[in-house]
Amino acid sequence: MSGKKKVAVAMSGGVDSSVAAYLLKEQGYDVIGVTMQIWLDKGLYELARTDGCCSLSAIDDAERVCGIVGIPHYVVNFKDIFREKVISNFVDEYIHGHTPNPCIICNRYVKWEALLEWALHQGADYIATGHYARVKSLPDGRYTI
Repeated sequence: MSGKKKVAVAMSGGVDSSVAAYLLKEQGYDVIGVTMQIWLDKGLYELARTDGCCSLSAIDDAERVCGIVGIPHYVVNFKDIFREKVISNFVDEYIHGHTPNPCIICNRYVKWEALLEWALHQGADYIATGHYARVKSLPDGRYTI
């Protein structure tokens, strides 16, 4: 691949994102791994160490995978935007009797906005995850996932 394109892969430490990083590197992309840190408050330390998305164990797993694949790994602190956009929205909606889905808000503001902005600032041409998606070309020339 001439003029290597750079891809920032959102690394959860799981199999899907690990395979995505490996396959992109094998295809000739300049790949960097990035794990989003969203939960590391002192009161949540033990929970964050063992459970859930973006936990310390997930960060350790992602770092280990990046070492095996031979790509740099970054941990980016998105705690403030997560609290502002996801947690605050969840609490507000719940207080008003709604049952919000925090993952939708997180995807919108953290993964597809904050992560994309960070990746572009690092010189990335693309971001990737291990999630499966279909890309559809719209009649107006735009794309949808």
